[in-house]
Amino acid sequence: MCARNESDLNECLQRWKALASPVTGSVCDVSSPAEREKLMERVSSIFHGKLNILVNNAGIAIRKNAEDHTAEDVSKVMTTNFESYFHLSQLAYPLLKESGQGTIIYNSSILAAVAGPQLSIYTASKGAVNQLAKNLACEWAKDKIRVISVAPGLIKTSLSEHSQNDKEHYETIIGRTPLRRFGEPEEVSSIVAFLCMPAASYITGQTIYVDGGLTISGFYPEHD
Repeated sequence: MCARNESDLNECLQRWKALASPVTGSVCDVSSPAEREKLMERVSSIFHGKLNILVNNAGIAIRKNAEDHTAEDVSKVMTTNFESYFHLSQLAYPLLKESGQGTIIYNSSILAAVAGPQLSIYTASKGAVNQLAKNLACEWAKDKIRVISVAPGLIKTSLSEHSQNDKEHYETIIGRTPLRRFGEPEEVSSIVAFLCMPAASYITGQTIYVDGGLTISGFYPEHD
């Protein structure tokens, strides 16, 4: 596993070690091409040139009206949310191919399918991720590599703090979510785990929504 914050990474590694899981970690800012290359070199070394699973989970969002976004905003979001996914997949390709049974999972969002206020660049980046998964799923199927997007709805993470802390916004979202609650991180990670298992071996190129039914009910809350 990797993270750009060393203290966060070490905290997670300690939890895994307490469960007697043989997990290693690397500090990596995936917005940096050089750091991405260094990370995959270490992965190749640890796993002896083979890799079964790559989960791309990094993501950032910048909330602004579309007319206020700067070129720097666009570059920052697209580099982290899309370019890093594509480049890491390229770097992992020979390792996944060598394993004879590779799986790539992209962390997308329901906002690739529906509009979200003040998130035009974020939603575009997630739409690009879903399309990338479809193309790579077709292109790399011959190498026995599956590629799938998992699109969460509103999950209780730091990225959704705005929605959790704004009472009116929160109530609007809950009112439009058939299951009437935010999701838990474990409800997403369990789907990711399943998609990496042999039981999901005939699933590829899909976008799997984990959203409490929000995308089927419609989503565009009022905002100032």
